[in-house]
Amino acid sequence: MAGTVVLAAQVPASASSGSATVSGPAASQGSSAGSATTLLRLRHGLTLEIPSSWRVYGTADQVRVVTGSCARPKGPYAEPRCDSFWVMGPKALKTGGEGFTPYNPNRGPFYPAVDVMPCATNPKYGQVIGKAIAVGRRDIGVAHRAHYRVWPGRCVTYDDATQKSTFKQREWYLPQQRILIVDQWATPGLDRILKNAVWDN
Repeated sequence: MAGTVVLAAQVPASASSGSATVSGPAASQGSSAGSATTLLRLRHGLTLEIPSSWRVYGTADQVRVVTGSCARPKGPYAEPRCDSFWVMGPKALKTGGEGFTPYNPNRGPFYPAVDVMPCATNPKYGQVIGKAIAVGRRDIGVAHRAHYRVWPGRCVTYDDATQKSTFKQREWYLPQQRILIVDQWATPGLDRILKNAVWDN
Protein backbone atom coordinates (compact mmCIF):
# COMPACT_ATOMS: atom_id res chain seq x y z
CA MET A 1 0.00 0.00 0.00
CA ALA A 2 2.97 2.29 -0.41
CA GLY A 3 3.45 4.63 -3.33
CA THR A 4 6.43 4.55 -5.66
CA VAL A 5 7.73 8.05 -5.09
CA VAL A 6 10.28 8.49 -2.30
CA LEU A 7 11.63 11.97 -1.71
CA ALA A 8 15.29 12.32 -0.87
CA ALA A 9 15.62 15.72 0.74
CA GLN A 10 14.18 19.17 1.04
CA VAL A 11 14.74 21.15 -2.13
CA PRO A 12 17.57 23.61 -1.51
CA ALA A 13 17.47 27.20 -2.69
CA SER A 14 20.57 26.53 -4.79
CA ALA A 15 19.35 23.35 -6.49
CA SER A 16 21.12 22.27 -9.66
CA SER A 17 19.84 23.01 -13.14
CA GLY A 18 16.66 21.13 -13.97
CA SER A 19 15.63 20.85 -10.32
CA ALA A 20 12.93 22.72 -8.52
CA THR A 21 14.30 25.76 -6.74
CA VAL A 22 12.91 28.06 -4.11
CA SER A 23 13.78 31.72 -3.94
CA GLY A 24 12.26 34.56 -2.06
CA PRO A 25 10.69 36.42 -0.63
CA ALA A 26 8.87 37.59 -3.72
CA ALA A 27 8.28 41.27 -4.25
CA SER A 28 4.52 40.98 -3.94
CA GLN A 29 2.52 39.78 -0.97
CA GLY A 30 0.29 36.71 -0.80
CA SER A 31 -3.46 37.21 -0.76
CA SER A 32 -4.07 35.37 2.52
CA ALA A 33 -3.71 37.78 5.45
CA GLY A 34 -0.94 39.64 3.60
CA SER A 35 1.59 36.87 4.15
CA ALA A 36 4.89 36.98 2.25
CA THR A 37 5.39 34.79 -0.79
CA THR A 38 8.22 32.81 -2.32
CA LEU A 39 8.97 31.83 -5.91
CA LEU A 40 9.05 28.12 -6.71
CA ARG A 41 10.81 27.38 -9.99
CA LEU A 42 9.92 24.08 -11.63
CA ARG A 43 10.49 22.22 -14.90
CA HIS A 44 10.47 24.00 -18.26
CA GLY A 45 10.69 27.44 -16.66
CA LEU A 46 7.38 27.15 -14.78
CA THR A 47 7.42 29.45 -11.74
CA LEU A 48 4.75 29.54 -9.02
CA GLU A 49 4.41 32.26 -6.39
CA ILE A 50 3.53 30.41 -3.19
CA PRO A 51 3.18 31.43 0.48
CA SER A 52 6.57 31.47 2.17
CA SER A 53 5.16 29.25 4.93
CA TRP A 54 4.82 26.37 2.47
CA ARG A 55 7.75 23.94 2.39
CA VAL A 56 9.11 22.21 -0.71
CA TYR A 57 10.61 18.71 -0.85
CA GLY A 58 11.70 16.37 -3.59
CA THR A 59 13.56 16.26 -6.88
CA ALA A 60 13.09 17.83 -10.28
CA ASP A 61 10.69 15.04 -11.27
CA GLN A 62 8.73 14.63 -8.01
CA VAL A 63 8.13 17.77 -5.98
CA ARG A 64 5.94 17.84 -2.89
CA VAL A 65 4.73 21.23 -1.67
CA VAL A 66 3.70 20.92 1.97
CA THR A 67 1.04 23.48 2.82
CA GLY A 68 0.21 22.65 6.43
CA SER A 69 0.49 19.83 8.94
CA CYS A 70 2.57 16.88 7.74
CA ALA A 71 3.75 13.83 9.68
CA ARG A 72 6.43 12.80 7.15
CA PRO A 73 7.05 15.36 4.39
CA LYS A 74 9.76 13.20 2.80
CA GLY A 75 7.45 10.20 2.57
CA PRO A 76 6.16 8.61 -0.66
CA TYR A 77 3.22 9.80 -2.73
CA ALA A 78 0.77 7.69 -0.73
CA GLU A 79 2.07 8.99 2.62
CA PRO A 80 -1.04 9.98 4.62
CA ARG A 81 -1.60 12.91 6.97
CA CYS A 82 0.37 15.43 4.94
CA ASP A 83 -1.39 18.58 3.73
CA SER A 84 0.29 19.04 0.36
CA PHE A 85 0.14 18.89 -3.40
CA TRP A 86 2.52 17.31 -5.89
CA VAL A 87 4.20 18.43 -9.12
CA MET A 88 5.16 15.35 -11.15
CA GLY A 89 7.43 15.07 -14.18
CA PRO A 90 8.03 12.49 -16.94
CA LYS A 91 9.64 9.77 -14.83
CA ALA A 92 6.79 9.75 -12.33
CA LEU A 93 4.24 9.77 -15.15
CA LYS A 94 5.73 6.62 -16.72
CA THR A 95 4.30 4.60 -13.83
CA GLY A 96 1.59 7.00 -12.69
CA GLY A 97 -1.44 5.03 -13.79
CA GLU A 98 -3.14 2.25 -11.86
CA GLY A 99 -1.02 -0.88 -11.94
CA PHE A 100 2.07 1.27 -12.62
CA THR A 101 0.98 1.86 -16.21
CA PRO A 102 1.80 5.18 -17.91
CA TYR A 103 -0.36 8.06 -16.71
CA ASN A 104 -3.16 8.96 -19.10
CA PRO A 105 -5.91 11.28 -17.83
CA ASN A 106 -8.32 9.82 -20.40
CA ARG A 107 -7.99 6.41 -18.73
CA GLY A 108 -7.91 7.36 -15.07
CA PRO A 109 -6.39 9.44 -12.27
CA PHE A 110 -2.81 9.53 -11.05
CA TYR A 111 -2.72 6.33 -8.99
CA PRO A 112 0.73 4.68 -8.92
CA ALA A 113 -0.25 1.43 -7.21
CA VAL A 114 -1.48 -2.10 -7.84
CA ASP A 115 -3.45 -2.29 -4.60
CA VAL A 116 -5.50 0.05 -2.42
CA MET A 117 -3.51 3.08 -1.31
CA PRO A 118 -4.13 4.51 2.16
CA CYS A 119 -6.55 7.39 2.51
CA ALA A 120 -4.75 10.73 2.57
CA THR A 121 -6.39 11.84 5.81
CA ASN A 122 -6.34 8.55 7.74
CA PRO A 123 -4.15 5.49 6.98
CA LYS A 124 -6.66 3.21 8.75
CA TYR A 125 -8.76 3.45 5.58
CA GLY A 126 -8.14 2.83 1.91
CA GLN A 127 -8.91 5.20 -0.91
CA VAL A 128 -11.21 4.45 -3.82
CA ILE A 129 -11.35 6.91 -6.71
CA GLY A 130 -14.34 7.09 -9.04
CA LYS A 131 -14.95 8.52 -12.50
CA ALA A 132 -14.08 12.15 -13.14
CA ILE A 133 -16.82 14.59 -12.15
CA ALA A 134 -15.24 17.59 -13.89
CA VAL A 135 -13.33 17.59 -17.18
CA GLY A 136 -12.06 20.67 -18.95
CA ARG A 137 -9.14 23.04 -19.46
CA ARG A 138 -7.53 25.48 -17.05
CA ASP A 139 -4.85 28.12 -17.59
CA ILE A 140 -1.46 27.67 -16.01
CA GLY A 141 0.06 31.05 -16.70
CA VAL A 142 -0.21 32.66 -20.11
CA ALA A 143 -0.64 30.52 -23.24
CA HIS A 144 -0.46 27.22 -21.35
CA ARG A 145 -3.73 25.29 -21.11
CA ALA A 146 -3.77 22.26 -18.84
CA HIS A 147 -6.13 19.32 -19.03
CA TYR A 148 -8.12 19.61 -15.79
CA ARG A 149 -9.99 16.84 -14.02
CA VAL A 150 -11.60 16.33 -10.64
CA TRP A 151 -11.81 12.73 -9.44
CA PRO A 152 -14.14 11.91 -6.52
CA GLY A 153 -12.44 9.89 -3.79
CA ARG A 154 -13.81 7.87 -0.90
CA CYS A 155 -12.02 6.71 2.24
CA VAL A 156 -13.33 3.24 3.10
CA THR A 157 -12.68 0.47 5.62
CA TYR A 158 -10.50 -2.36 4.34
CA ASP A 159 -12.78 -5.15 5.55
CA ASP A 160 -16.19 -4.18 4.17
CA ALA A 161 -15.59 -0.93 2.21
CA THR A 162 -17.73 1.19 4.54
CA GLN A 163 -17.31 4.83 3.56
CA LYS A 164 -15.82 7.02 6.29
CA SER A 165 -15.09 10.25 4.43
CA THR A 166 -14.68 11.74 0.97
CA PHE A 167 -12.19 13.91 -0.90
CA LYS A 168 -11.56 15.20 -4.40
CA GLN A 169 -8.38 14.60 -6.36
CA ARG A 170 -7.74 17.58 -8.62
CA GLU A 171 -5.30 17.22 -11.50
CA TRP A 172 -3.81 19.74 -13.92
CA TYR A 173 -1.87 18.10 -16.76
CA LEU A 174 0.35 19.79 -19.35
CA PRO A 175 1.05 17.07 -21.95
CA GLN A 176 3.62 19.04 -23.94
CA GLN A 177 5.78 19.76 -20.89
CA ARG A 178 4.86 16.44 -19.20
CA ILE A 179 3.97 18.22 -15.96
CA LEU A 180 1.17 17.03 -13.67
CA ILE A 181 -0.09 18.80 -10.55
CA VAL A 182 -2.04 16.55 -8.14
CA ASP A 183 -3.99 17.88 -5.16
CA GLN A 184 -6.05 15.77 -2.73
CA TRP A 185 -6.27 18.43 -0.02
CA ALA A 186 -8.33 21.19 -1.67
CA THR A 187 -5.26 23.40 -1.24
CA PRO A 188 -6.47 26.98 -0.63
CA GLY A 189 -5.58 29.35 -3.46
CA LEU A 190 -3.97 26.71 -5.68
CA ASP A 191 -6.26 27.53 -8.62
CA ARG A 192 -5.18 31.18 -8.43
CA ILE A 193 -1.51 30.32 -7.98
CA LEU A 194 -1.52 28.15 -11.10
CA LYS A 195 -3.51 30.67 -13.15
CA ASN A 196 -0.94 33.36 -12.24
CA ALA A 197 2.07 31.17 -12.97
CA VAL A 198 4.95 32.58 -15.03
CA TRP A 199 6.94 30.79 -17.74
CA ASP A 200 10.54 31.69 -18.55
CA ASN A 201 10.20 30.68 -22.20
